Amino acid sequence: MKIKPERNKSLRIFLIQLLSISLFSTSNLAPKTGATLAGAPAEVSYRLDPGKSSFMIRAFSGGLLWFKGHDHFIAVRDFSGDVRLTPDTILPASLQMTVNTTSMVETRDVFTEPQKQIINKELKEIVLETEKYPEMTFRSTNITGKLNPSGVFEARIEGDLTMHGVTRRIVIPAEVKLVGSDLRSTGEFSVERSDFKVKATSAFHGMVRVRDNLKVTFDLVAHRS
Repeated sequence: MKIKPERNKSLRIFLIQLLSISLFSTSNLAPKTGATLAGAPAEVSYRLDPGKSSFMIRAFSGGLLWFKGHDHFIAVRDFSGDVRLTPDTILPASLQMTVNTTSMVETRDVFTEPQKQIINKELKEIVLETEKYPEMTFRSTNITGKLNPSGVFEARIEGDLTMHGVTRRIVIPAEVKLVGSDLRSTGEFSVERSDFKVKATSAFHGMVRVRDNLKVTFDLVAHRS
């Protein structure tokens, strides 16, 4: 039985339309290069601003000579780093930070300027050995926490601290808050200097004779980049 030319033509048009609809539907369903899943928030980066931040290390005095009873408050003046997080939920997040060890200086007014010069000299040349170890770094490995009713994220930052050539895993509790394009994080934690083979000196004038425990407090400000 022969198919009439008109009917054959209509069949071809129908098949072409069906094929076009199939191709159009497939292209819409296929993921596009560089596209993210609908509703998936993009990660945001914040760069630390040392000029608007405070980063202090308190070394408790071991009590030696006329420095007896005077703790050392060592300020970190120069550091850099990035915080990466997900808006609204914060997590997932990460933190990396690098400290210039030569920028660490005594700040307490109980010491005279000549005394501070001696302390800073010992700090750099004997305690931190800044020529050999010019940097101190921290890199997070896991960040967890929760957002409290006031909008502050209560974080538990676990990561690797490298100081004086030694790396140790530490945990830093911190509060994180986003205000406009800025991030602010505050908190404190402690480390044992002996864990990092950092010694208290007895050379020179013995000004930096301290206990093992070091208390670190921070108030960090970062700007969205």
